[in-house]
Amino acid sequence: MQLTFDSLLILSLSFFIIAVLYSSVGFGGGSSYLALLTLFFASFFVIRSIALVCNLMVVSGSTILYYKKGHFDIKKFIPFVVASIPLAYLGASFRLKEYVFFIILGIALMISAILLATQSLKEKKRKTRLTAKKYPIWVTYALGAGIGFLSGLVGIGGGIFLAPILNHMRWDFSIKIAALASFFILVNSISGIAGLVTNQMFIFPWKEGLILLAVVFIGGQIGIRISLNKLSGRGIKLLTAVLVFIVGLRVLLNNGLGLINI
Repeated sequence: MQLTFDSLLILSLSFFIIAVLYSSVGFGGGSSYLALLTLFFASFFVIRSIALVCNLMVVSGSTILYYKKGHFDIKKFIPFVVASIPLAYLGASFRLKEYVFFIILGIALMISAILLATQSLKEKKRKTRLTAKKYPIWVTYALGAGIGFLSGLVGIGGGIFLAPILNHMRWDFSIKIAALASFFILVNSISGIAGLVTNQMFIFPWKEGLILLAVVFIGGQIGIRISLNKLSGRGIKLLTAVLVFIVGLRVLLNNGLGLINI
């Protein structure tokens, strides 16, 4: 399906805004890319492919900048990543029925929105300095594996699930969690793309796709610099959470439950 000029313009502008918002809080934007793409493309193979590649573009730049700023703790990051990579690949390998895919996507979007909103509200109430808590190593492996599988299944990097959970757990400082989320999204997006390619489900419309890649790269570079300059992201998180919840509900009702009887 080839988009009209007007549709591509609207989609490009929306992707740019999403990239700015999400990268400013350490995410790639995959959840909202997916939701928007359902309005313009019929094939969910195309939808998953574009979302993962755009995710990869945004978080690649973010990961490099977080690393340069010294926010990486590779020893703490490795358990999440090692557990998530094979599970993201496995999740992306599943050939889901269209309505099942959209039901999972809609529910995942709504849950991620709730987690993001509650994380933001807790930030407002928290006045004391955060003290990181220690957890058994199996907890990090379990989180990485579970979120990795879900991210591969629905075509997002998984950071939007991981970061709120870790903030609730007081796993570490917010900036370090954001750095982990970017790296987590990076490796899971690569693994998810590999799963789609090897199972012949990677369908990428190059004309539209390259334009979208360019706009999310620019938006992502703007957003990550907002984050690293320590501007408050709480309001952006709340706004993003509301938008993601609304779109997730729409996807669930119209594209998921609405297709069951077809």
